[in-house]
Amino acid sequence: MIKLSTPVTIEPSQYTVSHQTPLLLMGSCFTDHIGQRLIQSGFEVLCNPFGTLYNPCSVAACMQQALRNEPVTEQHLVHHDGLWHSWLHHSRFSHPDKTECLNRCNDSIVQTHNFLAQHPTIIITFGTAFIYSLVAPDAAPQMRHRVVANCHKLPSGMFERRRLSISEIVNLWGDMVSQLESAGVARIIFTVSPIRHMADGAHGNQLSKSTLLLAVDSLIELYPICSYFDSYEILLDELRDYRFYDRDMCHPSSLAVDIIWERFQQTFMTGQTIELARQYERQQRQSLHRPNINYNSTE
Repeated sequence: MIKLSTPVTIEPSQYTVSHQTPLLLMGSCFTDHIGQRLIQSGFEVLCNPFGTLYNPCSVAACMQQALRNEPVTEQHLVHHDGLWHSWLHHSRFSHPDKTECLNRCNDSIVQTHNFLAQHPTIIITFGTAFIYSLVAPDAAPQMRHRVVANCHKLPSGMFERRRLSISEIVNLWGDMVSQLESAGVARIIFTVSPIRHMADGAHGNQLSKSTLLLAVDSLIELYPICSYFDSYEILLDELRDYRFYDRDMCHPSSLAVDIIWERFQQTFMTGQTIELARQYERQQRQSLHRPNINYNSTE
């Protein structure tokens, strides 16, 4: 029989999650796809509380801020195009009023800090190994040469762009994993986003993803608390067809996300948990399709 695909074999994990497992998800926009599926399936989820974060440095910086419950200050902000922006947060936290921007950002830090106190399982999705460091001479001293989570469409000359090395990621996240384990985190599941960053060029994207994969592999070997989920391999090797991509040919289609979500369930959930998740999904679909009845009609 001719095979038209190369299935990615994933053994069920010895560590499982259930509806009693708090789940903190942080990372690239692929995190939002899986986070939304978890929410629809009735899990207790905090998904991207700082907004979308693409590189390992930014994810670690935000995690540190949350662990210490350390608020951002005016030094962490920049004013551009009529809005105040945080160098640690996504642009959805930006606001014309400086105080409101700070309040939004600091609420996210407190929320994440409190969620970490529940000893959650953390799912980290790295999107790219490329980072942007703030080098503008007029930047606040506290932020100069710091990696930013978002450039907020400021001039490129304000930043220095480079690709992290494998050892930089392993050293940074080795320390981060130790801190999270000491804080009582139950498990850390790493993934590498299958979304292609074509702004880096096809070759640059491959180098970036390879760097992330090798770094995560080293972390899993060094720290038993860490696991890996093959979302990148499922889309790039098993599905491997543009019909599984969205119109931009970089993001996965809804069907691809559904397939990856099913594989995640098979890897980290028991049959009982999967069935309960399906019940939640059915209930949500039914609630969204209730008939709109006008009880005041005289007809």
